[in-house]
Amino acid sequence: DQVMSDKDFVNKYLKDFSSLVSPNDEIIKKIILIKNHLLEVKKNNSKVMIFGNGGSAAIASHVSVDLTKNAGVRTVNYNEADLLTCFSNDYGYEKWIEKSIDFYADQKDTLILISSSGKSPNMLNACKAAKNKKISKIITLTGHDKNNPLSKLGDINLWIDSKAYNFIENTHQLWLLTICDLIIGKREYLPN
Repeated sequence: DQVMSDKDFVNKYLKDFSSLVSPNDEIIKKIILIKNHLLEVKKNNSKVMIFGNGGSAAIASHVSVDLTKNAGVRTVNYNEADLLTCFSNDYGYEKWIEKSIDFYADQKDTLILISSSGKSPNMLNACKAAKNKKISKIITLTGHDKNNPLSKLGDINLWIDSKAYNFIENTHQLWLLTICDLIIGKREYLPN
């Protein structure tokens, strides 16, 4: 019966997601590594530039606000429609992030790139631009295939073993917000 199959779907869906986000030593080690690096960013008074496409862009917006306001790590995303459409129109969609880095990045900045597939041309071009600018670290969050092109270009790479976009995106957001709360040192706090 339909109600039972919906119940089974939701039950399996949430159990599968739970098993994906269950902690493992490699992810914990990388999350702590990223936290320590972001504290260096804060100490150096440099900034984090965070980018994503689609749902990952929404995650970038959310995380940039929380890192800035709650964790005190200056974080910016470039999701303004005017900038995105201007750079995409003038340079091509595959180069809009690269151009944002060219115009706005400073040498000690850190780049966080969120891409479910790890194959988005604008993310790959962003890595090349970041390396040219001598950005301090490139942090990638990907899914799909472990040896995706973006992971090969990053300094610290978080990868989730899934091809389901909502599992990947929810895991990326959970990891990034875990890092934010780890910097703060607690998970319950009043907004500043």
